[in-house]
Amino acid sequence: MELRARSLFEQTADSLCALIFPGPCALCHEPLEEAGALDVCSACWGKLEPWNGPACSRCGLPFASERALDATEPLCADCRQGEFQFDAARSFGVYRDPLRRAILHLKFRPRERWGRRLGGLLARTWESNPEIFERDRATIVPVPLHQGRQRERGYNQAEALARGMIRALGEKKPVPRLEAKCLVKTRATEPQTGLSVAERRENVRGAFAVSSLISIKDRAVVLVDDVMTTGATLSACTAALKARGARRVVAVTLARASPQFPDVPVDDQRRE
Repeated sequence: MELRARSLFEQTADSLCALIFPGPCALCHEPLEEAGALDVCSACWGKLEPWNGPACSRCGLPFASERALDATEPLCADCRQGEFQFDAARSFGVYRDPLRRAILHLKFRPRERWGRRLGGLLARTWESNPEIFERDRATIVPVPLHQGRQRERGYNQAEALARGMIRALGEKKPVPRLEAKCLVKTRATEPQTGLSVAERRENVRGAFAVSSLISIKDRAVVLVDDVMTTGATLSACTAALKARGARRVVAVTLARASPQFPDVPVDDQRRE
């Protein structure tokens, strides 16, 4: 039986009830002491901390030891081997709780509004890496979902993050330009979970294209996504952007997954 669409009145009534009688925090499940917190308590928001430890100077991969910084140019193995297409990358934090749970809620539950708050964390990453991001000339491009997947979710979580980031950056001028429809995913791909590095790269090879309606020639592009694992998706997007003339591509993600910091139960590793 087809489900009946909820009326505007029903949606408004539910929202008012949530404001008057807030439920438990979506992350820690403790009772919310006040409403209007996007279903997350202030303690959990405060635990979404950036990675401030040693990291690869090019892709931002967190290092488990300060000894990695003893090198003349501290690079991870992938960057030394030139595996990535993008010019640089940075992530707000490590893909582990509670940031991991926040991202999973954003991706797989109807929590598009979280993008505004979580996008503010990306703005902090941007502001703390001025040598990487060209604020006055940057074009913001979210990593797209295939149209079928986006219909399922109702929105693209990368675009929600990008809009939240730009909103936070808008407090200072100039404001970067958003091109939400710049990249298109031309075909559906298998979930990356469980694939080897080589399989991940092959899975997304040629899966992205730049819209013919948008010119990015000689532009500096900032790619936005929720999580970077092997960098295969971001590299495939970069290849499409540079093929259409992008001068420079930098990636920024909310979290970076790394085997050096394991904290992901198998049943939660659901990725586009």
